[in-house]
Amino acid sequence: MKNIKLFLSSIMILFVLSACNKNEDTEKVSIMLDWYPNAVHSFLYVAEEKGYFEEEGIELDIQFPANPTDPINLAAAGKVTMGITYQPDVIIAKTEQDIAVKSVGVLVQSPLNHVGFLNDTGIKSPKDFEGKTIGFTGIPLNEAMVQTMMETDGADFNSVTMVDVGFELSSSIVSEKADAAVGMYINHEFPMLEYEGYQPGHLDPTDFGVPSFYELLVVTSDDTWANEQENIEAFWRAARKAFDDMEANPDEALATLLKHQDKANFPLIEEVEKESLSILLPKMKENGKFGHQDAEVWEVTADWMTKAGLLTKEANLEGIFVNMEE
Repeated sequence: MKNIKLFLSSIMILFVLSACNKNEDTEKVSIMLDWYPNAVHSFLYVAEEKGYFEEEGIELDIQFPANPTDPINLAAAGKVTMGITYQPDVIIAKTEQDIAVKSVGVLVQSPLNHVGFLNDTGIKSPKDFEGKTIGFTGIPLNEAMVQTMMETDGADFNSVTMVDVGFELSSSIVSEKADAAVGMYINHEFPMLEYEGYQPGHLDPTDFGVPSFYELLVVTSDDTWANEQENIEAFWRAARKAFDDMEANPDEALATLLKHQDKANFPLIEEVEKESLSILLPKMKENGKFGHQDAEVWEVTADWMTKAGLLTKEANLEGIFVNMEE
């Protein structure tokens, strides 16, 4: 009996030591979302639940932002390994503020940001914006998008009243505070409005002169890339594997997301997120490869931003992105 107890104790010690060594071999990697968990982040939770990050030797810490600029600012400062943010913001940060950031992969390869309205407004094209009030979040990018759309359609941008409605974009058109709103996401605001019984319409900015820029991408600092390149590459290998799973079985991915939702701050509606995921999936692999970036998209986007007055200096695109090896 004594020998058996000694044997079992030895096994227990070996098990504990093995677990400790495993934890020691795991590299900690953090990523800050652009918002609370929603359909676009499903692949992260799939990878986490299926152990893909662990297989790559990393332990992923998923963090939420306190404000919209946190992901890029904290990634640039090295406070998080990576942050999910927007392509125009990366170009502005590197060009205007000389912040050493780089994109390490794209999540959504074309704009989700559309101009939305209720169908009974009669809006059919940007020319119909003339004389109307358009809500926006106060971000110059959104104002520039409306101006480009109207000028491309032969309309007078000066006839429009732009109203800062904060993030109350949907409620601004429902309450008729605005006739339309820019900054509304086709994978969130529109499915939500339909779920609530409204009949929304929208115009795609890329149909009216705005370049098809990358909506969401993952950034890190130049220093973090230099010091943690292997960890970031490991993250992408796991992420791509999870994306393939999400593409093959979106219902399973959605179920995984719903288990990880932030019910206290941002409860999800399954019907809305299911529609959102169906919109997102083709946009996340629009150029044929999840995560891949094209230099031409960066150049065309920066050129438009310069012409739109969003940049006051010559665009600095040197080292602004890197593609992960397969």
